[in-house]
Amino acid sequence: MTKKRVLFIYNPRAGKAKIRSNLLDIIDIFTKADYEVIAYPTQAKGDGLMAVKQREPGSYDLIVCSGGDGTLDEVVTGMMQCEERVPIGYVPAGSTNDFANSLGIPKNMIQAAQAIVNGKPFYCDIGTFNEDIFVYIAAFGLFTDVSYETRQDIKNVLGHMAYILEGMRRLSTVRSYRMKVESEGFSAEGDFLFGMITNSTSVGGFKRITGKYVELDDGKFEVTLIKKPANAMELNQIMTALLAGNINNECMYCFRSEAVRLYSDEEIAWTLDGEFGGKHREVEIFDKKQALPILVP
Repeated sequence: MTKKRVLFIYNPRAGKAKIRSNLLDIIDIFTKADYEVIAYPTQAKGDGLMAVKQREPGSYDLIVCSGGDGTLDEVVTGMMQCEERVPIGYVPAGSTNDFANSLGIPKNMIQAAQAIVNGKPFYCDIGTFNEDIFVYIAAFGLFTDVSYETRQDIKNVLGHMAYILEGMRRLSTVRSYRMKVESEGFSAEGDFLFGMITNSTSVGGFKRITGKYVELDDGKFEVTLIKKPANAMELNQIMTALLAGNINNECMYCFRSEAVRLYSDEEIAWTLDGEFGGKHREVEIFDKKQALPILVP
């Protein structure tokens, strides 16, 4: 009987490098589930994407990745660029793991691996961003460059507190962006401090920040656009409202949409799943409904 094959792509440096103390147990779990395991430790940015794209069609029954949200983003992007799409398993090892939390995937790496071999496929929405792919968040403005500019060793020690501390350090240099935003049933133009298009129940480790009743397979994003505050007190009110999950007030726009278009006169830096997504004047974002099976408990 031919064994099933799994390609296990992992980032050996993610989340305090805790994969090192779990790797053999994870491989053992897949082996006991009658998988032949091919392990692939990434060495540089983009390795996970290329490992998925360059595989021979039909060579694997399952692709599992372990690392932070950036590792998951690479594997999903690679899969979305292939004609043959096989289920993806995720063993979270990063410092926040927003998307894993949204899917109910255990934080414990051994339990996450067991959930993959015993779980079921969940057909999840995936976002397109111009020519790129993102799993759960595309964002611009305040704090969005914190993730990719915070050193890995600081992330490992502080976890998601690193993002908050780094962001607070920058409050004196907060700026806004003049943009026009269009969607089905919505149009606005103004100065925005921050914007995020999400398919997640948490961002940066904070739950409910994207809204209530979030569904990851409904074909719609949750969109949050924060207007430029008039003063420091208003900025504090915005931050307090976000952290408390009270996102519908006069300081921001919040709506659901399957497609969003944003235009600006200047190039604006974006982050996709915590990684640098380039600078753009025009952005088109679409929700590809139930595009990819991800194994969940």
